[in-house]
Amino acid sequence: MGHRLSKIYTRTGDAGTTGLGDGARTKKHSLRIQALGEIDELNTTIGLLLAELPASGLSNSLLEIQHDLFDLGGELSIPGMSLLPANAIGRLEAQIDDLNERLPPLKEFVLPSGSRSVAACHFARAVCRRAERRVVELADTEAVSETVLQYVNRLSDLLFVVSRTLARDELGREVMWDRTRFRAPEA
Repeated sequence: MGHRLSKIYTRTGDAGTTGLGDGARTKKHSLRIQALGEIDELNTTIGLLLAELPASGLSNSLLEIQHDLFDLGGELSIPGMSLLPANAIGRLEAQIDDLNERLPPLKEFVLPSGSRSVAACHFARAVCRRAERRVVELADTEAVSETVLQYVNRLSDLLFVVSRTLARDELGREVMWDRTRFRAPEA
């Protein structure tokens, strides 16, 4: 494979447009570019999460997800292209089921805190939900594959279950919302 980025600056975007993978140019504020940016930010937050984790099966799974997100970004960059592996959604669902099976049922809401890795995972989940909203918005106006829509939805579910798993592994418990902590003043 040749060099993909032999020159970092090209000046082709100076007027507010950027190139898609198929050679077409679009405004940098277009929904497609916004969706790509959200997926890029999501991939970056997963990289931050990985920096907090020791090497394990979980880190291997997250690294595979980063590769999937790169493929997903490619699909968004080249309208009509299919790059996500056929088994990507099934793989996420199997991971969710496997991790969730080991967790107790939730009776309250989980707070996004506890340790650096738990907080980083919750941050990645929140960024994933934002990316999903942008991809859905794009899908309202342009073609986006069902696989892409399903993948970002399942990924946020997986990140939630991973955050719960990390909290229990690292702290022995999750930080739960306490509804009795703050009561409205009586009138």
